[in-house]
Amino acid sequence: MAESADTQVQATVWLEPEQVEQLRTACYQVGAEYLQQRNEAIVATMYDTGLRVGELVAVDVEMLRDDNSKLYLPGHVQKDYPTDNSPSAVTIELAADTSRLLSSYLAARWKDSSALFPSRSSPRISTEGVRNLLSRVAEAAEVRPYHVDGTRGEPGDVTPHALRHSVAYRMMNAEDEEHSLYDVRNRLRHRSIQTTERIYDHMRTV
Repeated sequence: MAESADTQVQATVWLEPEQVEQLRTACYQVGAEYLQQRNEAIVATMYDTGLRVGELVAVDVEMLRDDNSKLYLPGHVQKDYPTDNSPSAVTIELAADTSRLLSSYLAARWKDSSALFPSRSSPRISTEGVRNLLSRVAEAAEVRPYHVDGTRGEPGDVTPHALRHSVAYRMMNAEDEEHSLYDVRNRLRHRSIQTTERIYDHMRTV
């Protein structure tokens, strides 16, 4: 049965920017040392781009362009598209911090793979692998995300989709740059502005 719109909104869980920084720091507190920069790069890339986890794991190194300052996302990589039509390829501008981190990570990563993010046992990390690493990092950082009703969740509630929701929160509450719901829609690549408004309009606090 399809999830209702009200249920979808109530399930929305997000992190504030400082909590994402805590996640990034915690990447260097858990796991094998040679995987730690990869883990931070995963967190930073998801929080910068709003990629779905199925999209993130499908990204190849060759999709990074212009000295790792842009991410080219072909239509076939984009997941969960809500129509039968193929989505158009998009180019996502990466934040300078994300670009620098990816460049450093690629220069020193332990495994040569066409996939941007390999795992220790596979040429490409799985969606479950990303979920597991986020759970471990969130536990280490003791990060408690926010719920729509104002309550706080537990570290175990930090998922890849929580980072996607966090992108919307960051954009809608940025002090240095004003973003509209249309900007959020374009970043998250929703089919309609109604989807964006239904899920995220309540997040605006400034």
